[in-house]
Amino acid sequence: MGATQQPPTTINRVALVTGAAQGIGRATALRLAADGLDVAVADLPVKADALTKVAEEIRGLGCKALALIADVSKEDQVKAMVEATVSGLGRLDVMVANAGVAKAAAIGVMDAEMEDWEETWDVNIRGTILCYKYAARQMVKQNIRGRIIGASSICGLRGYAGMGGYCISKAAVRSLTQSMALELRQHGITVNAYAPGVIETNMTAMDVDKQHGPGFGVKSLLKVTEFRTGKPEDVANIVSFLASSDAHFVTGQTISVDDGVHFA
Repeated sequence: MGATQQPPTTINRVALVTGAAQGIGRATALRLAADGLDVAVADLPVKADALTKVAEEIRGLGCKALALIADVSKEDQVKAMVEATVSGLGRLDVMVANAGVAKAAAIGVMDAEMEDWEETWDVNIRGTILCYKYAARQMVKQNIRGRIIGASSICGLRGYAGMGGYCISKAAVRSLTQSMALELRQHGITVNAYAPGVIETNMTAMDVDKQHGPGFGVKSLLKVTEFRTGKPEDVANIVSFLASSDAHFVTGQTISVDDGVHFA
């Protein structure tokens, strides 16, 4: 009798999600795990305990998980984060550059505190560039049709008074996504972004800013109280699609998830 044929080994796709300890990042990591991907989750040291819990939740869904500590504004840490993902989970198929901050929100240009604005840009712009850069390098090396996904915002689709610093950072993500999509088309790698409206997370929970007090936070400045607020899972649903094989013909897009606040 001939040797018994073994069934082909199934290789799980692997995603890396930054800013994954809470909010949209956590919801995205869990949704991708529910879709069957192994997931590396990354966040800052102060979020380590919450990050560990997210990794445990992913394992509870039957997928492998890896919790990584990284500051996305630091190039050496982003490089190490991608390398650790590949070392621990075997590959990288999906990068979700979700990490972001809003220190520049609720501050007008005349009152701009440049340190706050630059800190926002370091994470939202520089951090996204670095995640795109090292994810792309790894995907090209693997010769796969990877998925790179970034976090823009409705603030990246139009300007809002009093939010110039934050709007700049999210518009940069949209522009970067378009440029990167064209650069990576030849490799079959898609690059897209999501643009949430007001999502119920820690960032928007307090409608307050440090200069003006209550009633001058993100919700008030966006003047979208007549629209519904969304859940982190609403954004995760879009990421799930963009990460899938069904989205192979979608690239360079920034997709609004905002209950109709902004029309393209």
